[in-house]
Amino acid sequence: MENTDTPDGAETSDDAEASDDAGTVREADPVTTTERDQARGARAGAAPVVRVAVPERSFVHDLRAVKIVLHRELIRYGRDRMRMVSGLVQPVLWLLVMGTGLSSLMTAGRGAGPAGTHVDLKTFIFPGVCAMTVMFTAMFSAGSIVWDREFGFLREMLVAPVSRSSIVVGKCIGGAMVATLQGAVILALAGLAGVPYDPVLLLELLGLMFLGAFALTGFGVMMAARIKSMQSFFALMQMALMPMMFLSGALYPLSGLPAWLTVLTRFNPLTYAVDPLRQAIFSRLALTPELRRTFDPGVTWWGWRVPVGLEIVLVLLIGLVLMGVAIIEFRRSE
Repeated sequence: MENTDTPDGAETSDDAEASDDAGTVREADPVTTTERDQARGARAGAAPVVRVAVPERSFVHDLRAVKIVLHRELIRYGRDRMRMVSGLVQPVLWLLVMGTGLSSLMTAGRGAGPAGTHVDLKTFIFPGVCAMTVMFTAMFSAGSIVWDREFGFLREMLVAPVSRSSIVVGKCIGGAMVATLQGAVILALAGLAGVPYDPVLLLELLGLMFLGAFALTGFGVMMAARIKSMQSFFALMQMALMPMMFLSGALYPLSGLPAWLTVLTRFNPLTYAVDPLRQAIFSRLALTPELRRTFDPGVTWWGWRVPVGLEIVLVLLIGLVLMGVAIIEFRRSE
């Protein structure tokens, strides 16, 4: 009987030739793993696999995030004309209406006299009006965080491949720039308050307003980090801003106060933002020593007058501390 089975050697040889042919095909047309997965997914009726590369966090990316957040704040401010106008109503009322109406109550300013023998109330409260303008604008800028949280935009920023600290820094610097721009409009009214249009003085006032706005924006961002609704934020803002304004010496001198009121004004951060503004303005006015001691007494600690440089450093440190607390709150939120 004739054996028709294929010998083992022949079968092995055929398999080897087939393997060689297959190997030749694979070498000539290589296929990556991703392409095989896509082909298998396509044959199975599933969507192809999409690979997403997330960039690593770096200092350059964080700086870019700060720039983007800052730019967004400026664009939002530039497009909101009603916000610009409404932010000027209250300071103008304080400066022109209240300042003019209460000028007759200034004992040192009664009657007409030679230059340097009287002080106009509008001139005295002008630094406080600048500080109040910056304060309210900075707090409203910080409140936009609550608005972004309600509409979901804040969550999109928090999941971006950048550190949350960069978002807070951009928010604080952007809010300070917006508040300074609003305060620059008030500086245009300096002539109506008897303040000279000295370019050096105006630049000095702009720098001081930016520093105060930075600290106030940090305070607002710190408050807005955990607040979920705009109603709660505005209620808390009013509760905090009104005491800060009336205890800052913006509307009255800081000398000759009762002991309890003196202590409260010394613990108010806004006090150290208003006093450098007033000293910068009064240094350009020709006043008698008596009037200067009455209307520009400065801030004192146990009888020692605090230098302007130390006040500026205190405002900067307060702003950095508040911004640091806001960063910690943001890392814990969402």
